Amino acid sequence: NIESLTVAPTDDPTLSRMTIQTVGDEKVLEQIEKQLHKLIDVLRVSELGQGAHVEREIMLVKIQASGYGREEVKRNTEIFRGQIIDVTPTLYTVQLAGTSDKLDAFLASLRDVAKIVEVARSGVVGLSRGDKIMR
Repeated sequence: NIESLTVAPTDDPTLSRMTIQTVGDEKVLEQIEKQLHKLIDVLRVSELGQGAHVEREIMLVKIQASGYGREEVKRNTEIFRGQIIDVTPTLYTVQLAGTSDKLDAFLASLRDVAKIVEVARSGVVGLSRGDKIMR
């Protein structure tokens, strides 16, 4: 049921933050939360989908294109506010950040004009909006 899992240190060097992206009904989400509370040293579990939040994912994608396809890759990268971070005579490597839907849309926009050679995605990270913090 887990679609992505991201773990990294926080501003407190004794704590790490784990972000789990999953799909399921209320019962599945409740079961996941119960399992997390059974783990040693879990301080808090919070469901971001229940309130206002921001989320982002980073993607690196290697794209093979020639001629018109190369121009389309450059154009779409600009439209989606990505950056071309490596170039060879036949390949572009693009970095893109945004929601998972945005990253999926970028990949879909290239399928007819270029070959997607390799994709690496970070998984989703998120924070609650406003004053709500996780401590």
